[in-house]
Amino acid sequence: MATPDHASIEANLAPFFDDLADAAGVIARHHFRTRIDFERKDDLSPVTIADQGIERELRRRIEARFPDHGILGEEMGSTPGERYTWYLDPIDGTKSFISGMPLFGTLIALNDDRSGRVVAGMIDMPALGERWYGTADGTTFNGLPVRVSATTELADAQIYTSSPDFFTPEDWERYDTLSRKAMFRRFGGDCYQYGLLASGYCDLVVETSLKSFDFMALVPVIEGAGGIIRDWSGKPLDPTSDGRVIAAANEKLLEQALEIIETS
Repeated sequence: MATPDHASIEANLAPFFDDLADAAGVIARHHFRTRIDFERKDDLSPVTIADQGIERELRRRIEARFPDHGILGEEMGSTPGERYTWYLDPIDGTKSFISGMPLFGTLIALNDDRSGRVVAGMIDMPALGERWYGTADGTTFNGLPVRVSATTELADAQIYTSSPDFFTPEDWERYDTLSRKAMFRRFGGDCYQYGLLASGYCDLVVETSLKSFDFMALVPVIEGAGGIIRDWSGKPLDPTSDGRVIAAANEKLLEQALEIIETS
């Protein structure tokens, strides 16, 4: 069977992304709120059989559909490809998952390595039945278009981050200074907070210590909804970014946040 050309691949991605997320969700919900064992990786982050099972199934489906594509996953490393690479985080928010908190998700992204463009990305929240899918044509939430908020002033902004534990002392000081100038700040949510931003329910998300499989899917979701996502120096994200991420509803809000982060 002939391999589809890149135009065909990019034009028909949404149903395949849905199939991947549906398959991941079946596995995640099967194990969620059960007495599931977990191990600690070298960085002390937990990993469960659900993480491993989801990534294994996603890889199987991608390899069957696109045998020439590369895959980079959190649990099983990197498989090189010819032009495209899939980025997989089977359970983003494993600590939430193992403690019964439903704010965990599966992140899926497809990157065109030739152009450096993230073609499509998905945030799927299997315990909540909520799903964001983003491309250059826009972002949808459960199939309906969404847009970021109209907030442009930091003093009016709602700002999120997952946990203070992910920051170095120096980076925490910078985040603390920034977040105290916002209307209010909230903690927790992992990938869910980026979906909230895309839907207009919060205005800024600032994090550190992310890996490429943590943030690649976020790029088209945020940008497709009209937002902007960058590193802490204001540069666009790519697989080599250092993991310090800031997502904002608009460029004006981003500039105010970056000014504080860069000078704190």
